[in-house]
Formats: sequence, C-alpha cells, structure tokens
Amino acid sequence: MLDANALGESTSPYLRQHADNPVHWQQWGPQALQSAHDRDVPILLSIGYSACHWCHVMAHESFEDEATAALMNEHFVCIKVDREERPDLDSVYMNATVAMTGQGGWPMTCFLTPDTEPFYCGTYFPPTPRQAMPSFQQLLTAVADTWSTRRQDVFDASAAVVTELRSQSAGVPAGGRPIDAEALATSVAAICGDEDADFGGFGGAPKFPPGALLEGLLRHYERTGAGEVLGVVRRTASAMARGGIYDQLGGGFARYSVDAEWIVPHFEKMLYDNALLLRFYAHLARIGNDPLARRVASDTAEFLLRDLRTDNGCFASALDADTEGVEGSTYTWTPEQLTETLGFEDGVWAAGLFAVNSAGTFEAGMSVLQLPAEPEDYDRFARVRRTLSDARARRPQPGRDDKVVTAWNALAITALVEAGTGLKQPSWVDAAVECGEQLFASHVESGRVRRASLGSAVGAASGVLEDYACLAVASAALFQATGDAVWIERMSSLLDAATEHFCDPDDVGSWFDTADDAETLVTRPRDPIDGATPSGASTMAEAFLTAAALVDPEFSARYGELAAASLARAALILERAPRSGGHWLAVAEAAVRGPIQVAVSTAPGADLVSAARALVPGGSVVVAGKTDSSVLLMGRPPVDGAETAYVCRGFVCDRPVTSAEDLAFALKR
Repeated sequence: MLDANALGESTSPYLRQHADNPVHWQQWGPQALQSAHDRDVPILLSIGYSACHWCHVMAHESFEDEATAALMNEHFVCIKVDREERPDLDSVYMNATVAMTGQGGWPMTCFLTPDTEPFYCGTYFPPTPRQAMPSFQQLLTAVADTWSTRRQDVFDASAAVVTELRSQSAGVPAGGRPIDAEALATSVAAICGDEDADFGGFGGAPKFPPGALLEGLLRHYERTGAGEVLGVVRRTASAMARGGIYDQLGGGFARYSVDAEWIVPHFEKMLYDNALLLRFYAHLARIGNDPLARRVASDTAEFLLRDLRTDNGCFASALDADTEGVEGSTYTWTPEQLTETLGFEDGVWAAGLFAVNSAGTFEAGMSVLQLPAEPEDYDRFARVRRTLSDARARRPQPGRDDKVVTAWNALAITALVEAGTGLKQPSWVDAAVECGEQLFASHVESGRVRRASLGSAVGAASGVLEDYACLAVASAALFQATGDAVWIERMSSLLDAATEHFCDPDDVGSWFDTADDAETLVTRPRDPIDGATPSGASTMAEAFLTAAALVDPEFSARYGELAAASLARAALILERAPRSGGHWLAVAEAAVRGPIQVAVSTAPGADLVSAARALVPGGSVVVAGKTDSSVLLMGRPPVDGAETAYVCRGFVCDRPVTSAEDLAFALKR
C-alpha cells in the first residue's frame, strides 16, 4: 500500500505544491496503477497546473483538509498529474470529462477503474454542496459506495465512455476541397464574421488572446491586400493591448479576460501565449510601422527575458494567477495607491490615463490598469511606468513555474528570432540561440525528445508531437538567423524522428500526438484542432513546409509531400470550424503564396538582408550568406559585387535585386 505522499521529488512545480498535502498523492506510473489493482480500489486522478487559480482553491478547501484526505486515502489510489508535463493524459481524460459533462476545465477530477478506464469525471467540486453540485466529500463517499456495491454499473459506465473515446480517435480525413485561395477567402470571411465589433476579438466572454489566428489573418491580408481583414486584426490587437489583459507596466499578456471588453484578466501569464503574441505583434509592427504593435512586441519580449528566463537560458512555463493566495493582488491599484506612489499630480494623471477610479474594475475597489488612449506626453508616461513598476516590484510576487517545456520554449525561440530579426533587436536572437542550445543539450538524446525539465533534472515524460514539431520550426528559424548548418541537421533529425514515430502509417499526413513506442493509454491521442497552442499536426505542416526550402533536393521533395499531405487535413477544419484552425490558416496562407523564399547573397558593407527580414510576409523563408553556403544560395552570387536578393516562390525565382526598394517591389508583385 502506498501510504505516503510521493510528490516531493517531482520535476513538476505543480506536483511539488501538493507535496505537503495529507493526501497520499502518487505520480502516474506503474507502481501507483498496480496499487489500485492490489487494493481493489478506484483511481482518483486529479489533473491541473501550477498557475491555475481554481486548482489552488480546491487544494486549499479539500486536499489540505485532514478529513477529506482521510476519505481519499481510504477509498482510492490518489494520483496527481501536471497537465503541462503530461498533455497526453490530459487529452485523454479531458475528452472523457467533456463526453460525460459537456464541458471541461481544471482542476479536472476523474475516477478510473484500476485499468485506468474513466467512469465518472468532473472539474472543481466545492467543500460544501453548492449550486446543485455535491460537496467533494459527498462525491467521494458516493463513488466509493458505488464501487463496493454496484461494481457492474461502474464497468458499464467505463465501457461506454471508452467506446465513445475510441470512436472519436480517428484522424481528420483529407478534405475534398483543395486548400487554395478561394477556400482560404471563405474561411477568413467566416472568421471575420464572428468579430466582436464593439470590443474586438471573437465571440463573447471569456476571451482568450487568439495569437495564432491573428497571425493567420495577417498573412491573409499580406497575400490579398484585403483591408477589411487588416481592420479586424488591428481592432483586436489594439483592444487587447489597451485592456487589462495586457500588463501595462511590465509587458506580457494574461491567459484570458473574464469579460468581453478585455478589462479584467485571469492573471496567470503563460509562456506559450506570450510567445505566440510576440510573434504576431512583431509581425504587425512591420506593417505600416505600427507604433503600438512595436511597443507591445518590445515589452513582451523584455517580459520573457526579464520575468520568465531561467538560470540555464530557457524559459519558465508560467507566472501564477495568485499572490500569497489572493488573485491578482500584485497587479491591481486604487487611486490612493497611485498618488502615494507618484505624488498628487502624477497620481491623478496616471489614474486618468490607466482608467483607475474609486469604483474599481476588480474586487474590493481595486482596478486593473488599462490604457484606453495613447498618452500625449511619452516622457511622463515612461517615468510613471518606471516608478509604478519599481513600486510593484516591492510587493509580494506571484509564484513562477520554473518547469521548462520543450514545445513552449521552442515557440519562444521562433518568436524571439522573428521579432529580433524583423525589428533589429539582435539580443533577442542571441537569447533564442542560447535557449535552443540548452534544449538540445538537455532535452534531446539520440534524436528523441523529452517533454520537460526542472533545473538540471530532466523529467521522465517523453516528448509529444508538438515538442518535435515546435522544436523543428525553431531550429529552422535559428538557421535562418545564424546561417549555422548545425540547426539544419537538428531540424532534419527531429522531422525524421517525428515521421517515424508519430505519423499514421495507414494515413500519411495524419499525426498521432504520442509516439508509437509511448505508454499505452485508453486511447492514443490525436487532436489536430488548434487550441491555446497550435496543434502538433499543424505545426508539423509548418515545419515540413519550411524545411522543404532549406534541405537538399533529395529530401526537399519528401518534406514537401508531407507538408501537402498534412495541410490536406486542414480543409475540413478551415471549412467547418475556421476559428479552431488559426495556425492551420497561417500555414496554408504561406503555402498558397509559394511559400516565398528570399536568398540574400551577402557582400561586405551591405545590409540588404535586414531589409529582407523586415519586408517579407509571415511564413517566408529568408537565408543569407556566401554563395553556395546553403541550398537556397547555390548558384546565386552577388551581382556586380553588390549584396543581392533572389525572391523565389515555390523555387521559381524573380530576377535578382540589389536595393531595398526593388526588393519591396518584388515581394509585393
């Protein structure tokens, strides 16, 4: 019998948060699963993550309570899972929760047979009965009684759920309609039709920042010149940047807004959101030299480097929603606090600028800082921000999840490279290189990827599809920024391993989210829908599309075929649920446009490559170096000794150009 809490040595900060609970929590693994068989009791599976507010609430109310813990320990084998470390388990049991209840979320609470088949699932349960929900103790007692007295009912329920899950596990078939300009126009029109014309964004509350979707729409504008689409993008980008979901002092975005107006965030800040939004805002900043987008991109990059960077040069997963158990207390202000910090005149000015008033926009008269309009006095704005930031830094700070997740760090690498090269910030590129080197040193061994690490300890969880795909895309970005061929070798190794272990052998272009040699679960997860992060499948399509332009012809054709086969799966998603295919849209836009490849044959004293990186549309490939230093530069020398750019679409090239003006014209052609 496992009669002690076993989370203290976990590589997950979330699990370590529960190491002092009186619950005999175990990590998911053979020993815990066997214990359920040996004791003939169900498994109580609790899934959450460190920055989750309601996870903390349920922990305080129930998991820290001795009486509740005694019930859990007596009747169940209790297993804690960090959804960020084990997205495969989260996917399987979230699908079960949604199938049973019609909704999902975290904390997720699932009761399983000893064979890990779910028979009752839910999310948060309160300590006392509330709003037609039983108390958690009532639920524990009822489930234990059902297991003891009506075992067959449990098996019947679990069999029905498993049958439903397995029926949903087939891949998305290739669409009958090709991914072409007409299909993309239809999808974009449907997405724009869902715009919240009053407050920006799509749909109602709660509102999540749709970084990948906005990137896709921006690429559509660049390809078509559709001004109405750019209008949708700019309205949403501005609304988010001016709302409370954006940290007006320190930069970076919270995970979502609880209201439709982007005012009050759920305060946790996730690495993946900020990586995706950095990529988008940096891209938007280059279109019409948008100053708001440029400032947001710069501040978001600095947030990543200042607040999320770990000692080894990678990036932590998240900042908590709570500070010392109170949600958002680090970030909110009253008018009196502003004047105490800034003095009367600046305090009153700041209150008007940041929409802080006595009524408050959050709890207990506190306000989340907004920026409804640009300040007229930027010097004063900068001084006030600096003073308030210094004062806020002296407050208690939210906890940080220092877990390094491969896929999310790779998203940050890609964003920092594209933002750094496009906005001429080489220090961001340097940080991306350092992170990439560390990931390959610690998370990749013999071509296989590990999911996460904490400090010097690499977790046992194997990488999932998104880890391979995102790291391959990041490797391609690093090669384009540095010209170092080692990144091409690393990219190709990842793509080949992913093809071998994740591709459906019976349906090329369809991808499983777990490897063929990974732990066997109730179902083998396969979800091509883009969510808070791009799906592994859509990111594989991006990786192959980019790689096809960077490798030797013998591999290029195969990568191109895999990109096309993967994109074919996007047809149904973009037709039936286009808002759930934001990253698919971005990749498809690049594919329909060519994708564009720019090879810059360098010469001393010139800087045409900087112009290329600032001018190319999203999804383009830019390579610079001496003639024949890469595939794209073979046979493409400088013209008359001048730095020369060759603009190609699908390997069909325009005449070479030697000036930024001619390059801009060639890209717009």
